[in-house]
Amino acid sequence: MSRKVFKPFGPTILKAKMNEELIEKLNNYTDEKSKENLENSKYDAGNKLAGNVSQEIYIDEKFMGDSGFGQFLFSEVSNWISQTKKRKLKKFQISASWIVRQYQNEYNPIHMHTGHISGVGYTKVPANLGNTKQNNKPNKNGYLQLIHGSKSFLSESVFDILPEVGDFYFFPHYLMHAVYPFCDTNEERRSVSFNAFLDDDIYFSTH
Repeated sequence: MSRKVFKPFGPTILKAKMNEELIEKLNNYTDEKSKENLENSKYDAGNKLAGNVSQEIYIDEKFMGDSGFGQFLFSEVSNWISQTKKRKLKKFQISASWIVRQYQNEYNPIHMHTGHISGVGYTKVPANLGNTKQNNKPNKNGYLQLIHGSKSFLSESVFDILPEVGDFYFFPHYLMHAVYPFCDTNEERRSVSFNAFLDDDIYFSTH
């Protein structure tokens, strides 16, 4: 398992890798749920989330345990807290986890999450996210953008992430973020996210 803690601006960010078995389990779960009529069911996350996307599906507690996804999240966050705060995590309570199915011209506007810790990982990414209208412009199609504060001298305010299958990014819940639309493809951009609460004394500590 590879992981990297880095600090592109204010808070630290953790980047970890999901293994192929977990990615397959998450995709199989999504494919099975997508066959059902999820509208107004307990799995329909669309009316609770910010995204303007095709489908958002809650992940149930049983799958979190059986698949090892919950353990993956706990293990990675525990290592992150240990490395950055020198503390042992005792509480890790997942309040929600969901899958986002995004297709061309869809997007997720700037928003933040609840809880203490959040994150997003990728299980499907189109081979081509499309081109820009003007060739001299940076191509942000399909990117995740993390936002913190405002740009100033020697200080960046945004961090752009090109999604890659298996990559999982962990960040504090308050970090504003958005997902840009993409084009020129019928392929799906599929991600999985979560919110979780940690020990209060760790979350509110000043060191």
